[in-house]
Amino acid sequence: MTMPFYVPPEQLVKDRADFARKGIARGRSIAALEYDTGILLLAENPSGTLHKISEIYDRIAFAGVGKFNEFELLRVAGIRHADVKGYMYSRADVSAKSLVNAFAQTLGNIFTHEVKPFEVELLVAELGVGDEPNRMYRVLYDGTLYDQTGFAAIGGNSDELSERLSAAYRPGLTLTKAIKVAAGAFEGEVEGWEGAVLERNGHRRTFRKLTSEEIEAFIAQK
Repeated sequence: MTMPFYVPPEQLVKDRADFARKGIARGRSIAALEYDTGILLLAENPSGTLHKISEIYDRIAFAGVGKFNEFELLRVAGIRHADVKGYMYSRADVSAKSLVNAFAQTLGNIFTHEVKPFEVELLVAELGVGDEPNRMYRVLYDGTLYDQTGFAAIGGNSDELSERLSAAYRPGLTLTKAIKVAAGAFEGEVEGWEGAVLERNGHRRTFRKLTSEEIEAFIAQK
């Protein structure tokens, strides 16, 4: 009779976490920070077709690092979740908090029960309505959820990126200064930019993509 293979639960969790972190570390990081009229999301991304930053709903943006097919699966599920909730109740009832709770639940279940954990980290940002504060959340590979204020970073170099953002970030930055601060936090030569903003523009939809050329022009401003 063959004895069943036994691994202590602590070792199993550690092995899964190490596996997920190694996969995420191979991806390039994303920074997000609030500025005077919105929220900026900026990533190093040389690809013109595989996007890391996108719109989820009227005032909500999504960013993912790690395995593209895995965070793309979550992004599509997030859009469906938001659309169904907005249709059944009202558009005002769709919030980043409900979305990240769903993402955290899904990632936690996959981390615990599936053979392989997802190798992803997510960032969800929501622009506040009127005088309400903006919201930013990080969701880790195991479903751990963090509420961020002012700025946030995800990806393999998120700790270093957060330290540099912490040193340079000040509330009330203009968009130009916010882009300079975020871009300055990425050390070394950057192969290409991907960026977007959630901006208070008086319209229902607040998400706007920034081209790589726009971002370079902002960085070059004195």
